[in-house]
Amino acid sequence: MAANAHAEPSTPLRHHDYGFFGPGSPTWKVWAAPTALIGFQRSVVLEHFDPFLAAAVADMQGIYRDPHGRLDRTLAYFLTVAVADGRTAIEASEFLMKVHTKATGIEPISGERYSANNPDSQLWIHVTGWHSVLKCYEVFGPGPLTLDEERRYWADCVIAAELQTCKPADVPRSREEVRDYFAAVRPGLCTSERANEGMHYLLRTPRNKGGLKLWAFSRLIAPATIATLPKWMRETGGFDQPAAVDRAVIPLARAGVRTFRSNAARVAALDNIAPATGRVLREHLHSAPPLRAETITPARARELYGRATGVDHQAS
Repeated sequence: MAANAHAEPSTPLRHHDYGFFGPGSPTWKVWAAPTALIGFQRSVVLEHFDPFLAAAVADMQGIYRDPHGRLDRTLAYFLTVAVADGRTAIEASEFLMKVHTKATGIEPISGERYSANNPDSQLWIHVTGWHSVLKCYEVFGPGPLTLDEERRYWADCVIAAELQTCKPADVPRSREEVRDYFAAVRPGLCTSERANEGMHYLLRTPRNKGGLKLWAFSRLIAPATIATLPKWMRETGGFDQPAAVDRAVIPLARAGVRTFRSNAARVAALDNIAPATGRVLREHLHSAPPLRAETITPARARELYGRATGVDHQAS
């Protein structure tokens, strides 16, 4: 589910330490790549297959009132968790969970109560986000990670899940466990009129809602996003496209991504499309070494910098 806001850091992005992953990590490489923009569109569309998240998005209406700002701040949040120091990431995480405590209501299909901080919904957000960004990195960017990098990427995914309410034992730890997770949750996924509206809105945001830039950019990358999705999702969501379009769009998207390989080009593009995310990327790329040239665990960062938010990180 999209964040309501991304708190501006009062200190540099990496003042205290290297955060949870550090230089040379596959997480820094994958999340700071230009392909992350396609992966992000993919993940926010997939959120709507969880009926409880679809209800929360529809009821809060924030994505419809300010899609440009809401999506930008949400992507900035994910990038912050990936590359910021422990204090900045923990503060952003606790702010987001505080916002999510207000996102509760009744899911109309089942009649059950939903909460954006529900561990199962948070796990769906987390896994689809990390999987989507990696998937698009592989398809449209440099290609697959090495075996060692992939092992570390999924280990990093488990670490990042500590900033949400996910149950640690439920977080997939490998590509095979991700496949098992998708197979296990698929019977509980569905679409509805509101879910389909949300998915199509995020794939091709109306100009009168998102402005010219988001209107154009969402339509530009939508065919590439759809090309990475399994057939059943495309058909269920009502946004399938011919195989010929898949074959044509993949090399075009790869060529487009290559034009943003330089740091300057990536930052310039984000300044136009997602300025809050652009600020985070700029700080990441140009940050001076932190006070302590070391990584930190989320638990230790929370101990040092966390504040009580009224949210149980392992709530059921």
